Amino acid sequence: MCCPTGLCGPTLDQTLLNVNEMMLALTTEGISVARYQMASQPQAFLSNAEVVNLIREREMAALPITVVKGKVIKVGEYPTLAEVRAALEE
Repeated sequence: MCCPTGLCGPTLDQTLLNVNEMMLALTTEGISVARYQMASQPQAFLSNAEVVNLIREREMAALPITVVKGKVIKVGEYPTLAEVRAALEE
């Protein structure tokens, strides 16, 4: 990926565009959101034992991994805004 957003290539990746729109919506509501890349921010992955175990078990197929309030809510694909909102309400 050439940039943190993944939106800088010759064509837009609709999935990443959706993720960025979701993150913007949550941030606009005052919710703290972070997106990490393993190559540039490995500590973000290594600091969560559940994430480390998922990567050991499934390798790259585990990615992306979504964590909300310290709990893994989605593995192998990005969540919808509705899924994130539901996890925030738990």
